[in-house]
Amino acid sequence: MTRKRLALRMLAVTTVVVLGVLAGFASVRPSNERDWIPEHERLPAITFTGDEALIEGVRDFRNVSADSLTPGWYDRTYDLDGIESLWFVLSIFNEDEFRGPAHSALSFGFEDGTYVTVSVEARKEVGESYSITKGLLKNYELIYVIGDERDLVRTRAVFRTDRVYLYPIRASKEKIRELFVDMLEAANALHDRPLFYNTATRNCTTVLRDHVNIVTPGRLPHSWKILLPGYADELLDSLG
Repeated sequence: MTRKRLALRMLAVTTVVVLGVLAGFASVRPSNERDWIPEHERLPAITFTGDEALIEGVRDFRNVSADSLTPGWYDRTYDLDGIESLWFVLSIFNEDEFRGPAHSALSFGFEDGTYVTVSVEARKEVGESYSITKGLLKNYELIYVIGDERDLVRTRAVFRTDRVYLYPIRASKEKIRELFVDMLEAANALHDRPLFYNTATRNCTTVLRDHVNIVTPGRLPHSWKILLPGYADELLDSLG
């Protein structure tokens, strides 16, 4: 066999193998039926009635210590006309070493003093830990955790080593309500159409950006400060 024929045969075999791997990867489908960790066990369910939104499965876990967690959930009806503020929550994992790795969320304030936080996360199974690389390869489903601010924000600020910042967002009540509703609808849709989380394209901060741009087209640009969310506050500040 000539070298040329051998090279062509090797190329053909390599092509078949690569196509097989790609086909297998493409055939992997997201699912809601897995053995989830307690924090991700329930998908919130939302029912809209006029100017009210009933959220079933508002997360309200309580920490006594970093290693002691008491699960909790409640159902609550929110008056959409009562929304009055929006806060950007930025939880930086290790600011002293590198500010980039972080988690972001949005917290919505209501006239009655209630705060409900919406956190887009990689939905983890029991025994599973988060990995940037695995997050690129269809290893996690996507979940919108809708929870009491005392759970989602306090846990990170008090019982983890994260440094947590809360920034008030300048926006009209109408836009804040529109954003809240858009995120609730997306959370609800996951019951019938689960999606994969993706470290680069569908993560905690890129999803928030996409929701903002649905409500106000073009408001948030594509930026490396979105992919490294620890710098997202700088981006927001530069945009006013």
